[in-house]
Parts: sequence; C-alpha cells; structure tokens
Amino acid sequence: MGNHGLICDPDELRTLFLFEKLNDEQLAWLCRDGRVEIFEPGLVFREGDPATCFYVLMDGEVRLTKMSGGEEIELVRTDHHGSYAGAWTAYMGDKVDQNYNGSFYVTRPSKFFVLDAGTFARMVQEWFPMALHLLEGVFFGNRNSNEILGQRERLLALGSLSAGLTHELNNPAAAAVRATSSLRERVAGMRHKLKMMAHGKFDSNTLEALVQLQEEAAAQVAKAPTLTSLEAADREDELGDWLETHNIDNGWDLAPNFVQAGFDIDWLEKVHGTLDQCGDNVFEGAIRWLNYTVETELLMNEIADSTTRISSLVNAAKQYSQMDRAPFQVVDIHELLDSTLVMLARKIGDGVVVLKEYDRGLPPVPCFAAELNQVWTNLIDNAVGAMHGSGTLTVRTYRENDCATVEIGDSGPGIPAEIRNRIFEPFFTTKPVGEGTGLGLDISFRIVVNKHHGDIRVESEPGNTRFIVRLPLENPEAEATQLDTGEH
Repeated sequence: MGNHGLICDPDELRTLFLFEKLNDEQLAWLCRDGRVEIFEPGLVFREGDPATCFYVLMDGEVRLTKMSGGEEIELVRTDHHGSYAGAWTAYMGDKVDQNYNGSFYVTRPSKFFVLDAGTFARMVQEWFPMALHLLEGVFFGNRNSNEILGQRERLLALGSLSAGLTHELNNPAAAAVRATSSLRERVAGMRHKLKMMAHGKFDSNTLEALVQLQEEAAAQVAKAPTLTSLEAADREDELGDWLETHNIDNGWDLAPNFVQAGFDIDWLEKVHGTLDQCGDNVFEGAIRWLNYTVETELLMNEIADSTTRISSLVNAAKQYSQMDRAPFQVVDIHELLDSTLVMLARKIGDGVVVLKEYDRGLPPVPCFAAELNQVWTNLIDNAVGAMHGSGTLTVRTYRENDCATVEIGDSGPGIPAEIRNRIFEPFFTTKPVGEGTGLGLDISFRIVVNKHHGDIRVESEPGNTRFIVRLPLENPEAEATQLDTGEH
C-alpha cells in the first residue's frame, strides 16, 4: 500500500502533462481533494476489482498486465512522467463497467498523485462538460457502430453459409429423387419379368434355386469390392464377352451392373449350371431378373447414401447454429470444428486439402458454442481466401497447460510483417473495397478474449500461417450474457 501524508505541491502537479493547462484554483482543488503517495514494489490494483482510484505517476516505474488464456500478459512497462492508470472511465458513471481492466504493479518505490474515483469523476464532469460529451460520443458511438456492423458481418456470413448449405443439400436430394424414380421403373420391370418367367419351364426346385441366387446377388452387392476404373473396365470386358457367348442380347449393357455388384464369371457359371436344363430363353430371363435385383439394390444404396448425407448436413447445421441448445455449455470442441467444416465445405472447395490433427484426449471445453463457431468460420474463411482455391488447410487441437488450443493453418503466402500487428483492429482489411468489413478478426478477438478469457494470436511465414486460439478448460467467470461489444 502507499504511504500517505506527503505534501501536494500545485507547481509539481503542473509538470504532469494531464494537468499542465489547469489554472491555480484548479490545481489547488486537486491538491486539496487528491493526495500524493509513495508505493513500494508490488501490486497496486488487480484486474476485475472495483475501480476506486485514478493514479498518475510522478516518479518511479510501473507495469500494466492483463489476463489472457490463463496467463498474465504484460502490456506496458514505463517510467514516463505523468503516465496514468486506474478508474479513468469513472466520469461515465454506471453506463460502463467500473472495474479495473488490468492489473497495475510498481517495480521500484514510486510516487503517485492519487484521486478517488468519485472525486476524479466530479472533476471531469464539472470542469470539462463539453469534453465529457465528446468522450461519451466516441465511446458509445464506437460501441454501437461495432455492434451494428458486427451484426451485419454475422448476417453476411450466415447468408453465405445458407447458400452453401442449400447447394450441398440439393445434390443428395436430387440424387435421391432420381434414384427413387429409377427404382420404381426397375421394380415394375421385375414384376413383368417374373410374370414371363412364370410361363417358362421351371420346376419348384429350379424356382427355389433361382430365389436363392437372387438372395446371393442382393448380399453380394452389399460387400462388393471397390475397383479402380481400369480393373472395372477389364472385368466388364470379360463379363460382356461371357454374356454374349451365352446368347444374352445386349449383354454389354448388363456387364457394368454385374461388375459394380461384385459378380465374376465363376458366379455366372453357377447360375448357368443351375438353369442349364431350362433352355436359353429361361436362362436369359433369369439373368435379366437378377440384373433387376442388382439394380434395385444399387439404387436403394444410393437413396440410403443420399438421405444419410442430407441427415448429416442437417445435423451439422443444427450443431453449427446450436439450435435448441443453451448458450453456455460444456462441449467437445471437435464437434464444433467438424460442423463448421461441413457448413463451409462448398466455400473450401475441391482444390483445398483439409487435414484434421485432433487430440481426442482433449477434455470438453466450457464455452458459448455458437459464438466459437463464428470464430472458426472467420478463421477458416480467411485461411481459404488466402490460398485462392488451392492449398492445405490444417485444423489442429491439443492441450497446453490449462487451455484447449485450436490452430487453423493455411499454406498461403503469409501475412506481411508490417500488417501483422494490425489484423485484429476493427475495420482493418486487406480485401478489396466491398468484399470485407474488416470485422471478422475483431469479432473473433472479442469472442475469444473478452467473452472466454482466452487468447488468440497469429504466427505467419510464407507457406505457413497459423491462427492459434487458446481457451481455458475451466472458466468459472463466464456468464451467459450476450457478446460484449465494448472496447478491448
């Protein structure tokens, strides 16, 4: 704590740049209502505590720190005569948070002029009413502007994502509709072929054997091997030749289906052997009936794949938007990253390889999940933009001390050193006019740092840019409130 009882000299106060334009009466008022104190090395005030005093350095050295990602980061260390800290927004009263926004230390015995927060507020309000209005205008004007533009940024991102999602949903939906229509035709053809076969020379044993072959064909489709296009072409040639030599009209049309189903000549020989005594017409009818079986199975697989894809996209969209979920929750960070990657799949495009390097041992993270998804969206969108359609996007997670760390990396040209320390500034953008608001990283910064008490930084060199987000694994201070759009 400080030592009281030192003499306050108005002439000494006039040497401090804050007070150099004050008149004698005002300086006398300051000396009467303020005090001069000596502080020994150590803590003067702690971040988050109620802001009770305003301090001006008269002699000595101070350092200001802020918590970030569970670590105390030094923001400034100075011995500059007249440096000030503490309750400097006291003059705005209860319109703003009146807690210290950092911690303040003395590194060697130091002398301060100290004003109680209420005295300081009264001084500014009475002596500088116009300046006070101007300061309030700047403070709240910036805050409101950031809020409005931040909202627009979120809506722009949402519009882009919903367009991408619509496109992604449209493909499997159209495939399912096409496959359903084809399936209807195949089943009708199957009924017709069965009717023709019923007039053939089948005894009950042969019919039973044919039904058994049909069951085998359906089972075979489910476990068909994946062939290269070259292997498939070779097999189609073999099966086409075999069907032609066994008097099957247009056998070449049937061969691709049989190959896709995993059939080979041995299996067709078995079918031929079973039905050999029934004549060519019956054998051809049986082959075509088996072809219908294969086609219906393949079409049902296509419908199942398409509807599963639609379901997974809808689930990803729900996970991304956190629809029907509490704002603040404890989640697996990988679910958030995966849902964001699905939502951005179209934007990422085919030219970008996505590498996931997840530490699955990472514990769940307490967070505002929907807002973190906005952070991942901004970082991934920037990374993809930097690569201009081709490169490698790396999404990596790992534990670092008491934080879950997420890295979004790209193989683009890198961020030039001269702008690296400006990229988190509001409205700073390298995109052409009209293409970016310059708020993506500012919003990300406020979500990670202000709202989650985490840390976000960038490391960049040509071919390797990484945005590193650290989130505390224990976050008792987080409250279920809307994003603070104030200054940072």
